[in-house]
Amino acid sequence: MRKVLVLIVSALLLSFSGCASKSAEAADSVQNAPAEKNVSAYLVGAYADAEAAQAKLKEAGFEVVAVYEVDKDGKYTSIVFTNDAMKAAADKADRGFAAVLRLLVNAEKQEISITNPIYFGKAFMQEDFNYQAALATEKSLSAAFGELKGSADKWEFEALPDYHFMMGMPYYKESVVLAEGDNTDLLEKVKTYKKGKDMLFELKIGEGRTLIGYELGSRTSKFVKKIGYQNSELLPYTVLIEDGKAKALAPKYYIAISYPSLTMGEFMTIATVPGAIEKDLAKPFK
Repeated sequence: MRKVLVLIVSALLLSFSGCASKSAEAADSVQNAPAEKNVSAYLVGAYADAEAAQAKLKEAGFEVVAVYEVDKDGKYTSIVFTNDAMKAAADKADRGFAAVLRLLVNAEKQEISITNPIYFGKAFMQEDFNYQAALATEKSLSAAFGELKGSADKWEFEALPDYHFMMGMPYYKESVVLAEGDNTDLLEKVKTYKKGKDMLFELKIGEGRTLIGYELGSRTSKFVKKIGYQNSELLPYTVLIEDGKAKALAPKYYIAISYPSLTMGEFMTIATVPGAIEKDLAKPFK
């Protein structure tokens, strides 16, 4: 009888142990991904003008990298920002584009829109993405700007690393190589082209890794007017210089992931733009 009781107790212990193990696995799963299947590309909040938005970012520990007027009327202002944690995480090969986030001051709609660190982090950091770090950044932004609601533009979280607009379109990993050469020489070319007029910012991410903010030609940059200024914080365009190459996200990828609700018909209205962007970005390196 005693042996039978021992066997029963042992079985119960193993059963509870298995349940605890499964619970731990479930907890880990929750910690490494959002609860929702789809995540918003942007976080939308109460209006703050460009000056106030910059002040809030700085108070929250962020570094303002650049302020860019998207349109001539001053209704849309893109603010590029970063912090030490973001730069440290992005200090890896092909991860430099994740070193910055963007905030759009939308005076037209009287709101702000911030690139969601979870959405763009998952897309740009690929297998190096850290959900808890992205969540901490999101919480810092919410603390600085108050309640932030997810935008209607969404995509499936787990599918973001392999995002592409449609068959035949580029993926994140298929970046455009604009030029090759010594890192210092490549950076100098951008600085001296048109006396550096088109270089909007230079952000050193790590040793031998620099992210450049570049202003597209006036005709090229007007594509945001056709597909909607609401997500125009994708400008200014960025170029990553590392490992002897100057690289940019493929325009057909970057535009599409920044406008995940874009239809094929809408994309066709800017069919010539991706090629024009590549030509603009390559000019300093010729």
